[in-house]
Amino acid sequence: MNLQLLNKPQRWRNAGRRDSRPEAFLREREPFCVAACGRFLHRSFLHDHVWVLQDGKGKVEALLIHSKRSFFPVFNGLGEIPVPRFLNRLVRNIPIHAVQGLREDVIILENSIAHCGVRPVESFDYDLMSLDREPAADCFKVGPGGKFRRPDSRDMADLLPLQAGYEQEEVLPRGAVFDPASSRAALEHILAHEHILGAELDGRIIAKANTSAKSFTRYQIGGVYVHPDYRGRGIATRLCAELFRDLLLTGKGLSLFVKKQNPAARSVYRSLGFEFLADYRISYY
Repeated sequence: MNLQLLNKPQRWRNAGRRDSRPEAFLREREPFCVAACGRFLHRSFLHDHVWVLQDGKGKVEALLIHSKRSFFPVFNGLGEIPVPRFLNRLVRNIPIHAVQGLREDVIILENSIAHCGVRPVESFDYDLMSLDREPAADCFKVGPGGKFRRPDSRDMADLLPLQAGYEQEEVLPRGAVFDPASSRAALEHILAHEHILGAELDGRIIAKANTSAKSFTRYQIGGVYVHPDYRGRGIATRLCAELFRDLLLTGKGLSLFVKKQNPAARSVYRSLGFEFLADYRISYY
């Protein structure tokens, strides 16, 4: 996949507030780009950017979002794109945190950013999966029982170690330093703005699962974590089944991405009814 100007006339343009084409483009591809759709819906026009690649007739062929130091490419299967000329200026002025999207799209953008002299520290590959029906009935019968409820700020003592464990095991790239204050802020945001469910056992919250993004018609799942002392007992399966059933009752579908080197988690999601959609990647800088 080489980055070069194609023969047909294509040009990247900054999409304005009133341009309806980006939303229509994203809606058609929503199951494959829920994170990008979520950032598009909640973007700030002062700090975030949306660019569209259009042909000579104004048709949108690809889209790129920059939000909170992260890029979300949606390249619509294009194996080649014109080099986004604005990247060099942007990369020089704003440090990149991550690039996230379908694996082939991320690789194309990685190569383009490399032309600016910046390369990722580490990349993680995932299975992108989706669920649009109630989890399998057997998933509601596993686990040691306990109570499932929405936690709140009074549960912070139990939740903070779970959030920290999730970030350290599943999110932070090689060499990154865990920041307790940032982790707490992320958890406070989840409690205030996301759907979250906790599993209570032995008088404490020992597992959690939550949404991490909301697009036009789908929720993205993230933050699924069971305390190490309680693993291997079916808690994750039952917790997810309870949360996912409630979310599906809202009429929205579910999406998530799970690391390819995490066979236990992949098995849990398959047992719940999730189906593989595509290869996904997050590259950290």
